[in-house]
Formats: sequence, structure tokens, C-alpha cells
Amino acid sequence: MMPRCRPGGSRMLLAGLLGVMLSAGWLSDARCEGALKARVGVLRLSSSAPVFIAQDKGYFREAGLDIELKFFDAAQPIAVATTSGDVDFGITAFTAGLYNLAGKGTLKVIGGMSREKAGYPLIGYFASNNAYAGGLKTPRDLAGKRVAVTQTGSSFHYSLGLLADKYGFKLSDVKVVPLQSLSNAAAALKGETVDAALLPASTARKLIDEGGAKLLGWVGDETPWQLGAVFASIKTVADKPLVTRLLVALARADREYHDVILAAVSDGKAPIDEKTRPLLEIIAKYTNLPVEQVVGNCSYIDPVGKLDVGNVGNQIGWLQQQGFVDKGFGAEDIIAKDYVKPD
Repeated sequence: MMPRCRPGGSRMLLAGLLGVMLSAGWLSDARCEGALKARVGVLRLSSSAPVFIAQDKGYFREAGLDIELKFFDAAQPIAVATTSGDVDFGITAFTAGLYNLAGKGTLKVIGGMSREKAGYPLIGYFASNNAYAGGLKTPRDLAGKRVAVTQTGSSFHYSLGLLADKYGFKLSDVKVVPLQSLSNAAAALKGETVDAALLPASTARKLIDEGGAKLLGWVGDETPWQLGAVFASIKTVADKPLVTRLLVALARADREYHDVILAAVSDGKAPIDEKTRPLLEIIAKYTNLPVEQVVGNCSYIDPVGKLDVGNVGNQIGWLQQQGFVDKGFGAEDIIAKDYVKPD
């Protein structure tokens, strides 16, 4: 007999969502009531690898979802699109803009995604050739330099601020140049109009391979932090079956990505073998990169999609001190407690 579809149980935390959905008959390939449609905003970066795996391997479909991926060139526009309803979910890096929207009550964070962690190259500090020849050799040398980021208050800007705190120089000592997109920042670096840029490994790889820039180091090795998250508008968060299905599919992909790809990473690279190749090819497909480049930017993602709530609070506090984020709210105010358990 076909299981009867029931919407109950979605107030349980993510660790119990799969059991709830199985018992409720939600994972019956959408045969009960048809697939729920949703649009997900992402970047074409390996930091969204579980999203691509869930889409390509049919995990969203098996959870009763019909997902359309919409691609952006910077993180902040994804938060805006989620608030406006252009997408139902956003999966990208935290930004000051995202926090401000969430602080106003228009967004809620419902899960974790990528993290900056030592040994897993994701965002790097890159120098122009002229600046490198002039003495810009390490991340701590960025004080006093012109540094490209996507936007003011972006994850790249925050990473630069953490670096300044670590090495004891002022962020105001850096000439931060917001260029609105990853492609613009990369072009400015290559064209020598900035001294340095913070870029994802996937964006900078071609520059490095062609001799157009120099790698100074990785953010994860210098200042680890919770980079990415899954978030949704207040309207979407209220649709518990939709949110629960999405999180279950992502949790399945998180675990597979962690156990197959991340478990095999050595010296910052994943091997290409019979076990890893199928997933690496999926990531390559959605990031428009050859597999040989994907192996060097496999960002760390918690195996159950856990969000480091304490670190989110630290981010908000730092951004508020810098004047990038409105005051009057903290991590507990922007997190959907039905789905995220505080540490």
C-alpha cells in the first residue's frame, strides 16, 4: 500500500529529520502528492558541492522536490533574491548584507554549509605579479596594500578583517577595493590595478596556472571560520514540509561528500580514483572546471551540515563593531531554531 503523506514531525532537529520523513512517507519519490517546487540560489563554487550532488544524483527528487538551481556571481545578491522571492532558498557565504536582512526579520538561517578549515583550500590571498616582486610575499604583508574583494562586508572582506586582527594591523590600513563580482576581482588582479585579491581557489586557479598572480596563503590555514549557510525567507521557513525535504536531501549529500571526497583529501587535494571520480565529475560539471582543478579546492563541510552557531555570533559581533551590520540582534535572532541546534 502506498504510504500516506503526512506533514507532521518537522519541528525535530536536523539529526532526526530523516527518520521523521521516512516514517511519514515523504521519501516516496514524490508519488504521494507530487514534487514540491523550489528555486535555490548558489554560486558555481565547490563550496556548494553537496547542492550539486543532491541535484545530479536525484536526492532532491527522491525527497519529493523539484529543484531549479539559479546561479549568481556573488554571495550578497543571493540574500537579496531570497528576500524578494526570486529564489526560495539561498546557499552561499555569510555577508554583512545577509545579516542585515536577517536582522530585520526577512531571512532565517536553517543550516550550515562550507567552512574555512586548515588543510582544505577554499578562499586564498593572491598577489599581483608586480606587488609580489615588490615584497608582498605573505598574508601578513597585506597591510597598506590595495586589496580587491567582491563587496563591502562580504565573506572576503570579513576574512581580511580576521587576518588583520591576527597579525595586529588595522583593517583601515588596507585599501579595500569592492569590485562587485569574482570575475571583476580576478581581472583587476591580473591587470595590476590592485595589489592583491581574496578569491576562491577555483576562480584563481587559471590565473596561477597562467602566471598571472601569486598565491600567498589560504584563509582556512590562517583564520578558520563558518563561511557558508543555508537560509530562506520567512515565508519559505513557514513551509515545514518544503524546508524539511530540502535539509534531508542536503544532509544525505553532505555525508556522501564528506565520506568520499573530504576523507580522501591529502595535502589539500583529493585523489582521482574509482571512488572519488563520480562526485568530482559532478562538482566539475556545475562549476565549469576540469576535474583536475576541482581536486584542489574541495572545501570542508560538516558531515551532517552542522552550523557553528558560536562562530556566527562572533561574525555578527565583529561586523557590528566595524559598522557593516546593524546593532540590536545576535545569532539567536536569525536562526530557525526548529532546524538548527545551538552548540
